[in-house]
Amino acid sequence: MPDQYTDLQSISDMHKLVQYTPPKHPLVSLVDHADFYACRPRTDTLYRFGFYTISCKKFEGTMKYGKGYYDFNEGSLMFTAPWQVISPGPDVVVDEGWALFIHPDLIHGTDLGRKIHQYSFFNYETNEALHISEEEKLIIKDCVAKIEREYSQNLDKHSQGLIVSNIELLLNYCNRFYDRQFYTRAKVNSDVVQQFEKLLKEYFLQDTLIEAGLPGVKYFASRLNLSPHYLSDLLNKFTGKTTQEHIHLEMIDKAKSMLWGTNNSISEIAYDLGFEHPSHFTKIFKSKTGKSPSEYRGLN
Repeated sequence: MPDQYTDLQSISDMHKLVQYTPPKHPLVSLVDHADFYACRPRTDTLYRFGFYTISCKKFEGTMKYGKGYYDFNEGSLMFTAPWQVISPGPDVVVDEGWALFIHPDLIHGTDLGRKIHQYSFFNYETNEALHISEEEKLIIKDCVAKIEREYSQNLDKHSQGLIVSNIELLLNYCNRFYDRQFYTRAKVNSDVVQQFEKLLKEYFLQDTLIEAGLPGVKYFASRLNLSPHYLSDLLNKFTGKTTQEHIHLEMIDKAKSMLWGTNNSISEIAYDLGFEHPSHFTKIFKSKTGKSPSEYRGLN
C-alpha cells in the first residue's frame, strides 16, 4: 500500500490539526512542544509541511525524518525545509522544547528569502542535527524570544523587517554552531573524509565508466549514510572543496592519464569517463586546467 501523506499548507492548518490555539501571526509561529504534542493526533502519519521548521526538543521516543529514525533524548536542533516528509511516532512524548514555523511568504522578496538556500542545514538528515551547549541554547532562546515578542505586538510597518532580521540572526548563529560542531567532531569527520577519498579513488579505478557513468554527490552520500548537503559542507570545511569539486578533480586526473597514455580520441576518452556529450567533458576539463583536452595532450 502506498504511503499516505497529510499536507499542511499553512501554519494555521498545523495549529488546527493538533487543536492548538490559533497562531498570532499567519506566517510565523512559536509553539511550546510539550503543549503542542499533547494535542496532536496519536497516529503514525506522514506529514509534509509547506513551511520551514526549526525545532529544539528533548523527548522520549523516535521520529522518522527523511530516510531514517532519530532519537532526540539528547536535546538538539532540527531544521526542515518546506515539503520535507516527517513522521512522529505515536509513542513520542515531549519533555521540553519549542518549534518555530516560518512560512516562505514571510521572507519572500527579502534578502533572507533570496539566500535561504545557503543555509544548507535545512536539507540535512536528522542524524546530522545540531547539538548545542547550554550557553548556545541561551543564545538561540534569546533570538527566538525576540521573534515571538515582535509578532505578538500590534503589527506596524517595521514588524516584518524586524521579524525577518531576527530570523536571519538566528540562522547565522546556527551556522556558527554547526561550524563548531564540525570541528569538535574532527576525528569522526576526518574518518569520513578518508572513507570518501577511498570510495572516490575506487570508483575511478574502473577501466571504463560507460555503464556506471560519472558519479554524483548523491552516490557518495548514500554510501557514507549522509545527506548530500551535509557531505559537501563537511568536505568543504576540512578540504576547502565540495563533493562535486572532488569528483571533477579525480575525473581530471584520470583524463590526464588517458590523454597521455592512450591514443584514444577525445570523444572516446569522454565516453569512457561516463560523459554522454564530449563537449561537456571538454568544458569541465578546460575550466579546471585552463587548457582543452587536445591542447593538454599536445604538451606531451
